[in-house]
Formats: sequence, structure tokens, C-alpha cells
Amino acid sequence: MAEDTRELIRYHVEGQVGVVTIDRPEKRNAMTYAMLGEFIEAVGRADDDPDTVVVVVTGVPGAFCAGTDLADLATVPGETRGLRGTAEEKHKWWPIAQARKPTIGAIDGPAVGMGAEFSSQCDLRLASTQARFAWNFVHRGLVPDTGAGTWLLPRIVGMQQALRLLYTGEMIDAETALRLGYVLDVLPSDDLLPAAMELAGTIAAGSPHSLGLIKSLVQQGLAAPLDEHMARHTAALAACFKSEDHREGVASFLERRPARFTGA
Repeated sequence: MAEDTRELIRYHVEGQVGVVTIDRPEKRNAMTYAMLGEFIEAVGRADDDPDTVVVVVTGVPGAFCAGTDLADLATVPGETRGLRGTAEEKHKWWPIAQARKPTIGAIDGPAVGMGAEFSSQCDLRLASTQARFAWNFVHRGLVPDTGAGTWLLPRIVGMQQALRLLYTGEMIDAETALRLGYVLDVLPSDDLLPAAMELAGTIAAGSPHSLGLIKSLVQQGLAAPLDEHMARHTAALAACFKSEDHREGVASFLERRPARFTGA
């Protein structure tokens, strides 16, 4: 049998949007350890790309990520399974959430286990009518593997709904995810990626400098007392007033033209 040399994790740029695509449809995009390393690298590459302002994470049509490939997992000794880094190496656990740029998940098909975790790490989520979500870790004798289920999920849907999903491992459909506020919208599969790219383009029209600061302030504010948040806020606002993007934003308004932001 010929060796499979496909690119299972792909990255490309459209306009100001970096797109990371998981491409292993025969396994519903289940992740091997090798794929996971490539995925982490691709998200980091998108975040570091000077040509992008927004990052979209998606899978090939009909799939997002069905979790860890258990056949691959079985080849790894139990005491080292899942421990892909130390607690301090957050980028290895939270590659999407650690991105400095806004992130959008376009979810078509099952997002289960690790896939559900990665969907939680996205700032914004759009789902197709085929999308399904399950944090099924209790059925594998595990806790949510990136820590997103126990930290981000309660902040997205509330503690009671998050605990129900985590305790039961229940699979929910896209409409339930919409009702819970987990996804922004549910669309036909063919419309999903175009809608995600349109949303990304709308976001990318803003100041990259402002977008990065807003994301950082919101994320840090989730676990900070108000005094700490306001100290960071005033520092960020002062930095904005000194920025080229702020000068351009004011000039474009006065000159009645679209802004040409550079992120400076």
C-alpha cells in the first residue's frame, strides 16, 4: 500500500484571513499525536502571519474533529498519554485560545472530545446543521483534555449547563448548541464557511491593534478583580491613543474614506 502523504493539517490565506483546515475525513478528522503537533504549529503560524488579522479554524466538509484517534492513543504508554506539555506550556494545550488574533470556528460535523475542546477555544463559533458536540471524557475515564471544558465552557454556557454536558457526556445537536448560546448561528453546510469568512472579513476591517487588546482584556478579565482589569484597561487605552491605528481611524472618519489600518 502506498504511503499516505496527504497534508492532514492545511493552512492558507484569503485576504486578511488565515484558514486552518483539518483534512482527514475518513476518520472524521480524529487527531493523531503527529496531527496534533501539526495543528498546534499551523494555528501558531496563522497567529504570527503578518498578512492575517483573523484566524478561521475548520475541517473539510462534513467533519470538524471527532476527538483523539484512540487507535493512535493505544500506542502511547498510559502514564504519558495526553501530557503533551507542562501546565506552563499553554500554547500546547490552548493553541486557539492563546492566539492573539480573533478566532472563528466553522464547525461542520462532529466536534467530540478534543474537537469539542478546540471549538470552545475559538472566540466565535458558527455551526452547520450537521454539527454535533460532546464532551465525552467521563466515558473514557478522563477529564476534558485541554482544560477548556472545565474553564471556558462554564463561562460560555453557564455552570449548570456546562456541568450537565461534562457529567453526562451527552451529544447535543447544532440547534441545542444555539439555544445554549454555545454557537452564534446555525447554517446549511454549504453556507457555513462562506459565512465564517464573511464574519472574519467584517472583523478584519477593524484595527488589528485594537482587536488584539480587546481580546486580551476580555480573556484576562474573566479571572481578574475589577481593580486589576481597570489597570490593564487604562494602560491599553493609553497605548491606543499613541497608536498609528488610532490616528488612521480618526483621519479616515474625517476624510470620509475606509481606514487603512496597519496594526501599528
